[in-house]
Amino acid sequence: MSIILHFITLCSFIILANAASSIAVSRSINDTTERRNLGFLSCGTGNPIDDCWRCEDNWQRNRKRLADCAIGFGYNAIGGRDGKYYIVTSPADDDAVTPQSGTLRHAVIQDEPLWIVFKTNMTITLKQELIMNSFKTIDARGVDVHIAYGAGITIQYVTNIIIHGLHIHDCVPTGNALVRSSPYHFGWRTMADGDGISLFGASHVWIDHNSLANCSDGLIDAVIGSTAITISNNYFTNHNEVILLGHSDTYVRDKVMQVTVAYNHFGEGLVQRMPRCRHGYFHVVNNDYMHWEMYAIGGSANPTINSQGNRFVAPDNPNAKEVTKRVISEGMSDWNWRSDGDLMLNGAYFNQSGAGEAASYAKASSLSAQPSSVVDSLTSGAGVLTCRRGRQC
Repeated sequence: MSIILHFITLCSFIILANAASSIAVSRSINDTTERRNLGFLSCGTGNPIDDCWRCEDNWQRNRKRLADCAIGFGYNAIGGRDGKYYIVTSPADDDAVTPQSGTLRHAVIQDEPLWIVFKTNMTITLKQELIMNSFKTIDARGVDVHIAYGAGITIQYVTNIIIHGLHIHDCVPTGNALVRSSPYHFGWRTMADGDGISLFGASHVWIDHNSLANCSDGLIDAVIGSTAITISNNYFTNHNEVILLGHSDTYVRDKVMQVTVAYNHFGEGLVQRMPRCRHGYFHVVNNDYMHWEMYAIGGSANPTINSQGNRFVAPDNPNAKEVTKRVISEGMSDWNWRSDGDLMLNGAYFNQSGAGEAASYAKASSLSAQPSSVVDSLTSGAGVLTCRRGRQC
């Protein structure tokens, strides 16, 4: 009981501190470090993101606490924490230029920070890409929200985005149409590939606890200099090219890219790109890889990949046991790919490479890895959570 009282007091202090702060792009590293040290409040999974907020029975009264729980390279993503709540009341998406109030499209294009929630269960079929504005959180906890059978979500040249608790599936190509991106601007969009979530030149983005499957192109793509990204606690199934991180081998601006891929479950029906990386620094930590048909982690153009504490279960196909795949172009061979504490099952093996430069791996580390033996517990809540009022999620 004393621990619970201590927790409530501590949460109240954090809420008051956040309320008194002004809108900012990032929090200080010291504040983040102090928050990470609250591990003794664990609800039992050992997952530091979930243990930061899922302990609360009244999570719905303090939704914005979620913004204080990011880890990894995207830890500074505060989304709409410092703004008002916006309640989506309608699944309609009839007009991409003049969206009606109460729709998701109307919410995400606003200029001010917003924490976006949903009144009820709904399936939203987007006629065109959902182009987001900066400082937005999409928070679907407590309801069942599907982005399906239409366009996906586009995060383009904006910052501070949190996407949490969505079912994203069966996205299809759209485009050659006018689409609004702010209250004051709309423009012509060419054809989109049909990704679930696309990042172009975006920063401070956190994609957490979503369930993604079966889109026309990638489930999550981050390109054109996107950086400071965390992809965590998601459940991926039934898809070919799962996650792409980096635009092309010749697009050297992607050297700024830093991405954390943590606590995700890669499940049935997946083929490749979990993720596929170019140029930047990538921390792949404590994920559960239960299926792939070609490979799990791939790359080209000299990425540094730090794979730590993952569980890799190879398929029965004797020709697909290797976790990694490299596409090597002329003059591109300075690889730094490391497997540290990974659990290899059913014949899985990781082809390490590079000189093991300590500085490179340090830069590609974004949080402390836990032993691969506890991956099952860390990823037990991956995907969309079942959250009910008055109960822990």
